[in-house]
Amino acid sequence: MQTLFSIAACQQVVHIQPMVRFQNPPAGLSIDRFFSRNKDKVVIVMGATGTGKSRLAIDLALKYSAEIINSDKMQVYKGLDTLTNKVTEEECKGVPHHLLGTVDPESNFTVNDFKHHASLAIESILERDRLPIIAGGSNSYIEALVDEHPEFRRRYECCFLWVDVTPRVLNSFVSERVDRMVEVGGLVDEVRRMFDPTADEEDYSTGIKKAIGVPEMHHYLRGEACGNDEETQEALLMEAISNIKKNTRTLAHRQLQKIHRLRSKWNWSMHRLDATEAFLNRRRGREGDRVWEKQVARPATVIVSKFLVDPMSTILPHDTTFWLLQHGRL
Repeated sequence: MQTLFSIAACQQVVHIQPMVRFQNPPAGLSIDRFFSRNKDKVVIVMGATGTGKSRLAIDLALKYSAEIINSDKMQVYKGLDTLTNKVTEEECKGVPHHLLGTVDPESNFTVNDFKHHASLAIESILERDRLPIIAGGSNSYIEALVDEHPEFRRRYECCFLWVDVTPRVLNSFVSERVDRMVEVGGLVDEVRRMFDPTADEEDYSTGIKKAIGVPEMHHYLRGEACGNDEETQEALLMEAISNIKKNTRTLAHRQLQKIHRLRSKWNWSMHRLDATEAFLNRRRGREGDRVWEKQVARPATVIVSKFLVDPMSTILPHDTTFWLLQHGRL
């Protein structure tokens, strides 16, 4: 398989102070801290769909000399940019992204493919003295990379940031996002362009056709090709949109369950960042941005800054924002 890096032009970013490499543990430094410091550093941003993982990853990349590796199963494929909610060129703000919209949409990009190409991307980023940030909602990709890759934990120290939003608030946001995709983003036209009306039955088990929103549109587009009347088509479209919302909410629930399982299974130092208030204020312009900065971006920056200097010191209680506020760090 060809190399799948997708590098955008990167704007000027602030470089962090390089890590000091020690040949032997300095006096007073434990063996654990010594080996932790000597590993290369990787930041991993996790969370359910729609919680703002890409936004946080870009916020962090602009504060450090960083590049982002996409770990979303559907966003790795070319096409369906609106449906899969890929970040736009404007939203990237010049930050280089890897494995974003680079894979043939008809192929199957497996967990092993991700492990291989993400590892290559990490090494490429580190060779340029930049910080790798992995961001995406496909926790099985992250689990495989971190847990099943023999060399990964030996070579890298990870900082896990979990962007969380209360389910009730997230469900409302997800539904609104689907409506915007339909009304403004052209979701129906995107799926229509890849739909084959001559096929007896579409196969939704491979490539980008597995994305939520493609199978759900089947009956509507089939009815359109068969010449259904307007009233029937309107009902089929409403049903498709309802199913997209329902299946996206189900996905978010499963992703959240997986995050809880991973945190318990390995006792990862996973730092929870509660973005609920920021989502509740998202329609308030600058006020929403201020809340995001206070509740999510700034605490994440504190955590990453400490992690880059001394990874062992970033093992904080799970609700990071609360801890930082209680201890006067914000």
